[in-house]
Amino acid sequence: MFTLDNEKLSKSLIFKSGKILLIAMPYLGDVLLTTPLFSALKKAYPETKIDVLVFENTASMLEGNSDINRIISIPRRLKLKDNWQLVKKIFRRYDLAIAIQTGDRPFFYTLLAAPFRVSPVPPKTSKTGWKRFFVQRWTVFDNENTHTVLQHLKLLDLINVPRCFALTPPQVANKLELNEKFPFLKESTRFVVLHPFPQWTYKQWTIGAWVAIGHYLNKLGFKILISGGIGQEELNNINTIVEQLPADTINLAGRVSLAELTHIISQAKLFIGPDTGITHLAAATGIPVIALFGPTNPVKWAPWPFNYQQTINPFDKIGTKTVNNVTLIQGVAECVPCHLDGCDRHRGSRSACLDNIPVSKVQKLILENIK
Repeated sequence: MFTLDNEKLSKSLIFKSGKILLIAMPYLGDVLLTTPLFSALKKAYPETKIDVLVFENTASMLEGNSDINRIISIPRRLKLKDNWQLVKKIFRRYDLAIAIQTGDRPFFYTLLAAPFRVSPVPPKTSKTGWKRFFVQRWTVFDNENTHTVLQHLKLLDLINVPRCFALTPPQVANKLELNEKFPFLKESTRFVVLHPFPQWTYKQWTIGAWVAIGHYLNKLGFKILISGGIGQEELNNINTIVEQLPADTINLAGRVSLAELTHIISQAKLFIGPDTGITHLAAATGIPVIALFGPTNPVKWAPWPFNYQQTINPFDKIGTKTVNNVTLIQGVAECVPCHLDGCDRHRGSRSACLDNIPVSKVQKLILENIK
């Protein structure tokens, strides 16, 4: 159970034993950015059981994570029966509940799960600022000037848990079996992974640019691997690229699990991708990463560099920059970063700042990053 030290005006939180529920309900890459919390909590309280509540389509990001006792996954849209089942799983079964978001659902689940609750809260000017009165520890959520990892780590400060900065990517169960499935993994093949398509159009680079980069890497002597999801539109776009690349290009889209893809990326000489979860994943493996950014704020959402352990944001709002293994190349425009969903203000629109990133500039960064 959790107890408060009244002699220190309730500023110290002392954890003796019990269970913790961490509620992480954003997108795939965002879930990866929560993993330092699990590492820190497990290190501070090795006997404690730490469960996590996530959406079904993001649970794979936590595969093989030894810091987690149980993954509770739910659909993004719950039916009445699903809600009831979830209530039975979490109602007052925990001593501490930690939410990483300010949304209503995570907040409600903390109320159900535990008597002691820690959460970010909206600014006082927000209509939901009242939430701070229903949690025992809170920090104001900053959506612009604090990197997501650092925002999460502020939650640890509230309960006197030392910070851990390293991300934990998913772990494949049988690496030998995967090596047999893809012989290039055991043949010391020099390969580069390209991940052309994020979930939303406004984060995409052009198909022609990806084709040009593929041919450039081939001339440098690299085998090309293309990664991608299982959505039909994405598969169609990837096939369009693969058809224009050398015949030995390997298309991994829809063929491997997230943990398997992590292992494959970890063996690559370089990864190039847009602002998407797989780019965060690649950065966490420690290999060189080139990330293509347009309207998104790098201060908040840049890939977290491998072995970065500072309490200041690794990247700035404007400009191309390299920190440890991550090179972030940003499109150039007066409005960058606009924080908007494309030039037409919807997720299906293009972003001119991304479309205009020169192939030659990415080629130069490739030469600077390959070993």
